[in-house]
Amino acid sequence: QVQLVESGGGLVQAGGSLRLSCAASGRIFSFNAMGWYCQAPGKERKLVAAVGSGGSTYYADAVKGRFTISRDYVKNTLYLQMDFLKPEDTAMYYCAAWTGMDYRGTPQSWGQGTQVTVSS
Repeated sequence: QVQLVESGGGLVQAGGSLRLSCAASGRIFSFNAMGWYCQAPGKERKLVAAVGSGGSTYYADAVKGRFTISRDYVKNTLYLQMDFLKPEDTAMYYCAAWTGMDYRGTPQSWGQGTQVTVSS
């Protein structure tokens, strides 16, 4: 079993930055893919960024060039650096982990979410 605990959300003005953290514990290994999803009210949860085994990364088109995903394998922590934030980035952000090495398909583990609100 994997436990994921997010932190770092908050309220920020448009153009500002936030860094989300996800502390992972339990049966999580360096080869497991991890990522960040977001879900705005009334909308589907969607993959924002992910990192697979070997360090391959994925970014949704809407965040390319603004968000950076990284992983500290010693601290077992996943990060999402969010720069040049826009009001449309407002959502609940969830940390996710896969049992496999890549980020295709539905993650098997989820965190409880952290709210990001960007004011205009």
